[in-house]
Amino acid sequence: MNVLTLQDWVPVGTLPDIPRQGARCVRWGQTTIAIFRTACDRVFALEDRSPSAKGGPLSPGIVHDVYVTEPLHNWVISLETGEAQGADEGQVRCFPVKLDGETILLGLR
Repeated sequence: MNVLTLQDWVPVGTLPDIPRQGARCVRWGQTTIAIFRTACDRVFALEDRSPSAKGGPLSPGIVHDVYVTEPLHNWVISLETGEAQGADEGQVRCFPVKLDGETILLGLR
């Protein structure tokens, strides 16, 4: 089991930086990570790439409950697991995220 140490948690903004039911992106090397905020202020982090064949961005999608609907093909992706829902198949990488007050911390290894 991998355990995150204190130095693995990177501050990437604050909760008010992200609109409810919206997203903001951060870069980690060559990877773009979308930080999503739900209507009830839960925060999730996924690689900003749909698992569909065209791999478009997830960050402009519609956030509803704990899902995001990607804008190009209307695939519904779980913010909790990164898995495509329904008949669609595929998964995107999830990143650990937590709040320290209103500061958003992203777990990076």
